[in-house]
Amino acid sequence: MRDLNPQPYISFLFCEGEDIEACWYDHNDDHDSDGLDLSQEELEEIRRLHASDTSIDKEKDSIELSLAKLCLERNIPYLGICRGSQVLNVACGGTLYQDIGKELSKKCDQSQRVMHINYDDYDGHRHAVKLVKNTPLCHWFQGEEEEKEEGEEMEILVNSYHHQGVKKLAERFIPMAFASDGLIEGFYDPECYNPQDGKFIMGLQFHPERMRKPDSDEFDYPGCPFAYKEFVKAVIAYQKKLNSLTSVPKPLKLNKEMESKRKIIVRSFSLAKNLYTMGRGNCSSKDSELEIGAEFLESNTALSVQQENRLKQMGATVRNGGSYVERLKLNEVREKMAKNVMGKMSVEQLSDLLSFYRTMDQICSQVLERKLHDVVNDFTS
Repeated sequence: MRDLNPQPYISFLFCEGEDIEACWYDHNDDHDSDGLDLSQEELEEIRRLHASDTSIDKEKDSIELSLAKLCLERNIPYLGICRGSQVLNVACGGTLYQDIGKELSKKCDQSQRVMHINYDDYDGHRHAVKLVKNTPLCHWFQGEEEEKEEGEEMEILVNSYHHQGVKKLAERFIPMAFASDGLIEGFYDPECYNPQDGKFIMGLQFHPERMRKPDSDEFDYPGCPFAYKEFVKAVIAYQKKLNSLTSVPKPLKLNKEMESKRKIIVRSFSLAKNLYTMGRGNCSSKDSELEIGAEFLESNTALSVQQENRLKQMGATVRNGGSYVERLKLNEVREKMAKNVMGKMSVEQLSDLLSFYRTMDQICSQVLERKLHDVVNDFTS
């Protein structure tokens, strides 16, 4: 039957967008040899070259960084693509190159330099990345190329639309792919990666979903959809775990026989309470119900051992309630008689009685002290 009120799946898929305002991460940057500080002239040139990317949206930055941190705190599945990977890195204390061309490529040899964005061939442009072994990304694309020699890294061509990227990777992450200029093109948290268990925290600089052959829906590599397949698998598993924690068990429905027995038990408890508060004489006509309730409690085997023991104790209490009330009444009679006797005693007699009890208290204390002393000596010897 179709669920008319399906529960929404909780996850975050962050994709491309504008640059992240540098104020969110420049305080984490140590300004060492990993990058070059940009002059005002260089920043102006970057804004002219990448006008659509440099139109900063501070409110969007704030919202997405807050959501990313929430995912990390609660282990909510998170897949960051392009800007989404940069948001993830910054949320964890990492930093970004404000412009890869000016901060990274300038340091590289000509043979290592990479064109990370080509406006003349926006969707068709590709550049090579090497995949790190024993990472999810490498497993997804395994077998895409001819068998490599021992120790040789696997390489694929990925699309490229970015002028910014990861500079300092947050400590919790492990790289999965590098461009020839050293730029990290993919990373993940190994402690939060187990799709079958609802764990998935990953960032990819490129867009696998857009890596398709010209004029075709066919992917460049069969491994391209795997990031999304594994992400969806993690989302479903996470939701199942969440539902198991928040679901309210349905009440147990009893058949007529069990419902009748339940009413007898409830009545038995009520009568047992009356035995303690009103005395057995007021409930003598209900002994049969007490006995039936007690017997049912003791014979019920559909409960756990702990529940069964507790209910047996209740059953015994119900049956012994009468004798308990009788003892209470006897104590009340004795107390009343003692009060009557003491009420007729003189002040001197009451004073002697008080002295007697004080003397007995001292004697008992001395005896108890000697006993404890002997026990301690025996234990230490």
